[in-house]
Amino acid sequence: MMYMPDAIRATVELMEADSSKISVRSSYNLSGMSFSPKEISEEIKKHIPDFTIEYKPDSRQQIANSWPRSIDDNLAQNDWGWKPEYNLEVMTKDMLDNLR
Repeated sequence: MMYMPDAIRATVELMEADSSKISVRSSYNLSGMSFSPKEISEEIKKHIPDFTIEYKPDSRQQIANSWPRSIDDNLAQNDWGWKPEYNLEVMTKDMLDNLR
């Protein structure tokens, strides 16, 4: 999972990076965060104590299960200094602040 502000910032940073530092000319892997429905529910409850969640995986779960468990973004980190700014805690707070 990557929060949209990190994805946009990554795009801008890559476009502004010194071309001599860019070792990949096709695409970079970028890593964000990974969390379960239970973990995001617990984070939301820190802000909204009465929050409840119900979910039932559907056919899209098979797609998610086929994704890699982790993404190696070392080239982006080394070439142009990529580092996500949002983790689950920061993303949840930002989303709730902006939804209000």
